[in-house]
Amino acid sequence: VIDHTESREDLLKELATTRESLQTTFEELASSNEELQSANEELQSTNEELQSTNEELSTSKEELQSLNEEAETINDELQSRIQELSRANDDLKNLLDSTDIATIFLDTELSVRRFTPAVTTLVPLTETDIGRSITHFATELVDFELSKVASTLLDDLVVREFSVETKDGRFFNLRVRPY
Repeated sequence: VIDHTESREDLLKELATTRESLQTTFEELASSNEELQSANEELQSTNEELQSTNEELSTSKEELQSLNEEAETINDELQSRIQELSRANDDLKNLLDSTDIATIFLDTELSVRRFTPAVTTLVPLTETDIGRSITHFATELVDFELSKVASTLLDDLVVREFSVETKDGRFFNLRVRPY
């Protein structure tokens, strides 16, 4: 004999358990959906931030390209000016060399900046002496200290003229002036 009452109670209990399980699953599903929706919103927000950053980077790239173009233009201008200065320097050197006037250019430390070939008969200078102090060189001049005269000139900036004699008896007019 089958007891339908027990069977019915068992089925009702099983149904209640299934309902509870279904309710729990439904709540878990709802919670998961909320978490997924929240994660999706965060991803959308992150995506918007990345798009904004990408736009900023794109703008920065354009600005850098513009700056690079400006730098190239300035560099071209500077190269042109360097060439002009080089030509002017060459012209000045050729002019000074062709005058056959003995000339030494000194800086404020009395170091040789430039000289003409004609001066080498009075002061033994070579191109490697540029930057060296004039005090390191002996001259062919009798009783005349070029470094002392140059130092005095730096103090008072007064042009001086001298008649000087070389060790071999030649006479020259010597002018010292600020430059």
